[in-house]
Amino acid sequence: MSIQDWIKNEVETNDVVLFMKGTPSFPQCGFSGQVVQILDYVGVPYKGINVLEDDALRQGIKEFTNWPTIPQLYIKGEFVGGCDIIREMFQNQELQSVLAEKGIEVSQSA
Repeated sequence: MSIQDWIKNEVETNDVVLFMKGTPSFPQCGFSGQVVQILDYVGVPYKGINVLEDDALRQGIKEFTNWPTIPQLYIKGEFVGGCDIIREMFQNQELQSVLAEKGIEVSQSA
C-alpha cells in the first residue's frame, strides 16, 4: 500500500483525523498543541496521527492535500484546514457547526 493509499484510508475510515507533530497526549509543536486543545475542549473524539514517526508520511500528507503545513484536520473524509483555520472556525462557532452538520457528536458546545 502506498503512503497516499494509507492516508486516504485513514481519512475515509475515521470521522475526525488530525495529522500532527507528536501525539494528542504529547504534541511536539505549538500549532499541533493548539488544535488538540480545541478538539479536546469541544469534546470530539478524534484520531491523532504523528507525522514525525515517518518521513514518507510527513511529506505524503502535504502532497495528499497540497497543503504545506502540519497539523491538518480532516472531518468525515474532508480536509478542513490547519491550525489558523481551525482556531478561527472554533472562535466563530463554525467548527462546532461543521461537526454537528456531519453528524459527529461533541460532549460540549463551547
